[in-house]
Amino acid sequence: MARRLAGRRLVIATHNRGKLAEIAALLAPLAIAVVAAGDLGLPEPAETGRTFAENARLKALAAARGARLPALADDSGLEVAALAGRPGIESARWAGPARDFAAAMRRVEEALRALAPALDRRARFVCALALAWPDGHVEPFEGRIEGRVVWPPRGGRGFGYDPIFVPEGYEETFGEMDPAMKHAISHRAAAFRKLISACLAGEGA
Repeated sequence: MARRLAGRRLVIATHNRGKLAEIAALLAPLAIAVVAAGDLGLPEPAETGRTFAENARLKALAAARGARLPALADDSGLEVAALAGRPGIESARWAGPARDFAAAMRRVEEALRALAPALDRRARFVCALALAWPDGHVEPFEGRIEGRVVWPPRGGRGFGYDPIFVPEGYEETFGEMDPAMKHAISHRAAAFRKLISACLAGEGA
């Protein structure tokens, strides 16, 4: 049985303001107070894992031990079928030190066009969550959503690769979509449903 969160305070192991806002919105109905690891002055650990799940675990444990509080980490990214799953766990690195996702999206498009004439634009977003405690216990969860990448980028909502990703069954990119709709269907929302059911929902959460 999964360990349940006993308190109402949670460190979010991120320095990314867009990701923090999205996670805070997903947790808002549970009345959990969140604080970013960056706001606590905690350094970002080296993401040396080979999977999203391994990197989420590394970040969650570092934040939990540094803050001496339960911590939640998210490691997520875009996997493009024709690029053998890249950028994958290197999604943030493709944006460079300045986190220039306009450049990262161009890099994805250029890599796809190098495979012309037939472009396979199937892609997925993957989100791995890890909820960690200072004693080293970790609960992992994963969500994903299938779709395709488009060019040029569309929409100013969301963050990261959102403006080039159209989820399966929709015509809008995540960058164009109403945030409430994105929160309902995204890879992060899928992972959060599992997290909430296992560790946060109900009495004693």
